[in-house]
Amino acid sequence: MSETGYHITDHAREEAKRRGIPLDVLQGVMKSPGQIVDAHNNRKAYQSKVEIDGKLYVVRVLVENTDPLTVVTVYRTSKIEKYWSDES
Repeated sequence: MSETGYHITDHAREEAKRRGIPLDVLQGVMKSPGQIVDAHNNRKAYQSKVEIDGKLYVVRVLVENTDPLTVVTVYRTSKIEKYWSDES
């Protein structure tokens, strides 16, 4: 399956499944991120606040700046204050 403008690695797909993040949520964050912030190793974190199973999380999609962009992993966290930037 080929996404427009980015590629999801097998590892990212496996992590999404293991962490209970539906693929459509990952794709939604990539299509319309709430924020794009700098992450480790020259990566960017595309992130959005998402409700999953009735609880609010920040879903973070870590992306390498390749052409097309490469999604390397995804996770969700309930530590919204830690990851959400109020500066943007």
